[in-house]
Amino acid sequence: MHCNSTMPTPLTGSVVGDCVRFIGDLVGGNGRKLLYLCINPQVAMKNRVIAVFILIFSACLSLGAQSFVHEQSKTWIRPTDERVLDKLSQWQDLKFGIILHWGLYSVPGICESWTITSEDWITPDTTRTYEEYKQWYWGLIKDFKPNRFDPAQWARVAKAAGMKYVIFTTKHHDGFCLWDTRTTDFSVAHSGFAGNLRVDVTRWVMDAFRNEGIMQGMYFSKPDWHSNDYWWTAKATPNRLHNYKIADYPERWQRYKNYVYDQIDELMTGYGNVDILWLDGGWCTAPREDIGLDSIVDNARGKQPGLIVVERACPGKHENYQTPEQRIPDHQITTPWESCITLTYDWGWTPRPVFKTPATVIAMLSEIVAKGGSLVLGVGPTPEGLIEDKAVEILEEIGRWTSANGEAIYSTIPTPVYRNEEGNVWFTASKDGKTVYAIIPCKDGTEFPSTVSWAGNIPRKGSKVVMLDGGKSLKWNTVNGITTVALPHNAGNGIALKITVK
Repeated sequence: MHCNSTMPTPLTGSVVGDCVRFIGDLVGGNGRKLLYLCINPQVAMKNRVIAVFILIFSACLSLGAQSFVHEQSKTWIRPTDERVLDKLSQWQDLKFGIILHWGLYSVPGICESWTITSEDWITPDTTRTYEEYKQWYWGLIKDFKPNRFDPAQWARVAKAAGMKYVIFTTKHHDGFCLWDTRTTDFSVAHSGFAGNLRVDVTRWVMDAFRNEGIMQGMYFSKPDWHSNDYWWTAKATPNRLHNYKIADYPERWQRYKNYVYDQIDELMTGYGNVDILWLDGGWCTAPREDIGLDSIVDNARGKQPGLIVVERACPGKHENYQTPEQRIPDHQITTPWESCITLTYDWGWTPRPVFKTPATVIAMLSEIVAKGGSLVLGVGPTPEGLIEDKAVEILEEIGRWTSANGEAIYSTIPTPVYRNEEGNVWFTASKDGKTVYAIIPCKDGTEFPSTVSWAGNIPRKGSKVVMLDGGKSLKWNTVNGITTVALPHNAGNGIALKITVK
């Protein structure tokens, strides 16, 4: 998973002040560009507008931090294991999940892991050397003290929002393990949280979501920048890749392969039922970085039969579903897929988040499901170990909508006519094909329409078009194959209609 932005020296230095986010939705070969600009408070107080525009202009010329997001794979290979296919079918019915990014990066509230790379798109901390910065980052382990850690709250909030599955970051690219592993001391068991009853964080998170009846998924980073067998300290680390020639040091790479195997084995063995193994770091794959995934997956499925494996952006037999990141595909897709999109503009917690509205999330969910996919929404718990109040408020409002309109979302299938020409109605269907659902989201800043029209998905003659929320029947007619429905004035975050077509 890649960050959307970077912040130089987030909590130190003389220029830390009000942060102004300049979000350029510039879609190019590497995805969205997002710039963070830190303004000196004294300058900003004198003339905030001029300061902002000068800094934005300067940044556009030279300092833009460009995020690298995983591209969607072009092909999908159908699994041959019937147990995997059964689990995939179960997962496809769920439609809405939560992905939780939490780790050392949460302590200062910075972009997850990526600031310790020295790639050109990262804005460096100019107050210290690169090596000093890495040592500062590794040292955050002693400051990881989430003394209000409450995974039961996370699970309750997710369930209340209507989320049916969870993906939890057991380890991000920085290598910090959120379980009590035997493979390294760079783990929560050796952090500032050591000695706490809940120190085996992954166990507590999995148990909490399992207790709420939520499908279990584990995020795991294939690359590990803290491992001396991936980023060898004898050499420089110019980018995200391993920093030595594997052909020259095969025994070092073999140790790394064993390390990854052992870590995933621990997660598949000691933490109860696991449904999804969500593998991030798409560059770490064969042939360039062959970690022996065949044997890893065989072993994992021996312990977790039917395990869904998601080797992101690596088309092949280990990418059981595709994961377009921070975007929605522009067309319907008939193979399994999931859009992973953040609730704010960052995967982890940051101190000045800008949240998407409930209406925006509901509109995304409606579009994604109509196109045949699922939405996993990124939420970052705080350094203390809670989902913050504003996020809870938004998720609860989303939950009120999914509770009333979930019939149009969960366990539905795509229908060939999945949208109207105007793009303000999205369609799903019941599995027996007798019912079509029309979802009309409420878009932020626009007036809700008084009527909507569409071609196809024609209601059966003499039937009713009914709102799922409250059961009210709406007036409709079909003329020359075009159906028009009169809508209520108070639409809230959008409405869903139940239409009998057969």
